[in-house]
Amino acid sequence: MKDHTIRHLVMAAMFAALTCVATMSIRIPTPVTGGYVNVGDTIVLLSAWLLGGFYGAFAAGMGSALADLLAGYAHYVPGTFLIKGLMALAAYLLFSYFTKKQTPKTVRYLVSAVVAEVIMVAGYFLYASLILGKGLAAASSIGGNLLQGFVSIILATACVSVLDVAKIPAGWFPGRQ
Repeated sequence: MKDHTIRHLVMAAMFAALTCVATMSIRIPTPVTGGYVNVGDTIVLLSAWLLGGFYGAFAAGMGSALADLLAGYAHYVPGTFLIKGLMALAAYLLFSYFTKKQTPKTVRYLVSAVVAEVIMVAGYFLYASLILGKGLAAASSIGGNLLQGFVSIILATACVSVLDVAKIPAGWFPGRQ
């Protein structure tokens, strides 16, 4: 196995673990839905921006799904894996697109993060309403998911800004541009 492949796998495993821990460590219960608001999306976004396409999406999906499994939300595991993976992939693809267009970094981070969080809000609404059979009652989770997305956008952009200011070499993170 080549060194760069091993580095990608190790970083993906680390980000999956970080996503799981971030999701499980800070949880604010939402009584209306029986779920919780968390900061795991912060690491989902960082996975996209720092690891890149496949590895970032896999780390985001796996870490988030593992958190659901460990927290007793097994019925959400397949949806979470797909939704969080799509979030990270979309964030990476948009960030890469805007990088080629030489858009300022702050705009790249914000636009890709907002689109990723819209995918999260819409994805969980569709999953709960169609797959879990909650129908329009699934709309009760939209407010909490919007709050989670908003907080995660702020935290993720702050974290990546610190990395930029600290001048961490791009080579440390396989997908960093």
